[in-house]
Amino acid sequence: KLNSFVQDLAILHAMGIKLVLVHGFRPQVNEQLAAKGHASRYSHGLRITDAVALDCAQEAAGQLRFEIEAAFSQGLPNTPMANATVRVVSGNFLTARPVGIVDGVDFMQSGLVRRVDGAAIRRAIDIGALVLLSPFGFSPTGEAFNLTMEDVATATAVALQADKLVFLTEVPGIRERADDPESAIDTELALADAKRLLAELPAPLKPTDTAFYLQHCVRACEGGVERSHILPFAADGALL
Repeated sequence: KLNSFVQDLAILHAMGIKLVLVHGFRPQVNEQLAAKGHASRYSHGLRITDAVALDCAQEAAGQLRFEIEAAFSQGLPNTPMANATVRVVSGNFLTARPVGIVDGVDFMQSGLVRRVDGAAIRRAIDIGALVLLSPFGFSPTGEAFNLTMEDVATATAVALQADKLVFLTEVPGIRERADDPESAIDTELALADAKRLLAELPAPLKPTDTAFYLQHCVRACEGGVERSHILPFAADGALL
């Protein structure tokens, strides 16, 4: 769905909406690890990034950035966006720190966002570019860390004091009854209700767990972001 998603973003961009796009690469890294006969290892809902996993993550990030930039470069013929060029800017906007050792588990090259260079991102946005961030950060000594898309998106939204944080996900959203997968999607949740729901849920370990994206939505809104959204990429035009 990349091309139709890019068209939606191009329409928003043409309307003057300022965009920062953060991509993930969980499935691609798992695929590459499997191809190398190397197991994907997780703990506490985070990948344990050894040297092989870090290599796979760097390869996946390079490939995805290439594909995303190519999608934005195709002029979108036969759409209202014909000849509308969206310039994509990437860069080392993120400083990272290691996750370290948690409950006896060494997370190796897995990291967390230490700092987002919001001023530099704003300058790129102000020249009319769309900023594309990969879930990678570097320590002040130049060491690379594998971050999570959710942490990068949330930290960046807070640093920019964005109007919205939008997750385009494999889940349709938050169910009105967490224990009933057939119940309706809750289309609006006050921050206090979201925090209460989060307190009742078990710690999320995988993206399909109810608390997985919700915890980041809550963190963003507590940090000053007006609204956070969880949207399904399976629904065409969900972003619009």
